[in-house]
Amino acid sequence: MGKAREVPLQIMDHEVKEENSGELDAGHRSSVPGIRGHIWWIKMGIYSFFVLSGQTTATLLGRLYFEEGGNSKWMSAFVQLAGFPLLLPFYCISLPKNSTTDSIDTDRPPALTYAFLYVSLGIIMAGICLLYSYGTSYLPVSTFSLICASQLGFNALFSFFLNSQKFTFFITNSLVLLTISSALLVFQPDDSSDSKKISKGKYITGFLCTLFASAGYALLLSLTQLAFKKIIKRNTMRAMLDLIIYQNIVATCLTLVGLFASGDWKVLSKEMEEYELGKVSYLMTLIWIAAGWDVFTLGAVGLIFDVSSLFSNVISTLGLPIVPVLAVFFFHDKTDGVKVVAILLAIWGFVSYMYQHYLDDSKSKAERANATQASQASTCEEVQI
Repeated sequence: MGKAREVPLQIMDHEVKEENSGELDAGHRSSVPGIRGHIWWIKMGIYSFFVLSGQTTATLLGRLYFEEGGNSKWMSAFVQLAGFPLLLPFYCISLPKNSTTDSIDTDRPPALTYAFLYVSLGIIMAGICLLYSYGTSYLPVSTFSLICASQLGFNALFSFFLNSQKFTFFITNSLVLLTISSALLVFQPDDSSDSKKISKGKYITGFLCTLFASAGYALLLSLTQLAFKKIIKRNTMRAMLDLIIYQNIVATCLTLVGLFASGDWKVLSKEMEEYELGKVSYLMTLIWIAAGWDVFTLGAVGLIFDVSSLFSNVISTLGLPIVPVLAVFFFHDKTDGVKVVAILLAIWGFVSYMYQHYLDDSKSKAERANATQASQASTCEEVQI
């Protein structure tokens, strides 16, 4: 009788494991109860560091490019995307497929579906990078950071409809604080030399381009999360790298076509000759812009992969007040208490969001413990019968 009772219990346990494995491979690791351990939090810390460091470095260098004599919007967009070969070594450290992944691979969508996904996301990304280039070129850094903060609101809207994002008090509080943090930067005057040279027409163009780019980036994040859930359905490093690299290949090709079609390529040699910091600095600026955005993309997609598009955008918005503060040291912009308050509010908003994840984690562990106790009690009753 004991052996007879062990068989159905083992079958039930095997079914539960298969169900959980399917959920993990579908990219919902954060929604499965009881799986957030120290490794998960370490990964979130690493991805967040990638987002903050990559975004800050690339944004400051992008401004440096235009301040010191760079003028090609297409070149600026191109270098935001062309650094994807730097990610190729990560394929070597990707974990080998296990049996669960192999079984799921048989149900993968056809190659045409993946091609359509990568091309669509690549087209959106190319447009976003070009719009951001116009914004970086025409706007002061404080105003640019303010408008970029609007992507958080756009992302909240898209996440609600596309990703079924649930809003709690702490998440809403985080969104409000982070938005106000960046909104405060509009009251900080930018006295840099560039801001005095911007005409009203260019200012309006930069404003609209940055606004549309922010909306497009928010949509891209939500679509990426939706793609992991509905199409990719694999919880592997390789799946994440495939998405980043293939969409970047498409976007890079599009910006390269634009660079030649616009005729900007003809003046690049002259631009490099006249660059105020010299030829070597010109090349190094472009290379490090590419590397910075590559690091940012890896972190952003990693956060989408393991948490959500909204969380990825929260981390990105957290870094927006950092740029004007660092601009004080690198570009000698003036500063006052407004920037200090902005960064404190950003930290407060970030802590609020992380506290919600802590509550979710505690609740999930409690529910799992209760479920385990109920299962053991039920098993004991069956054995007694």
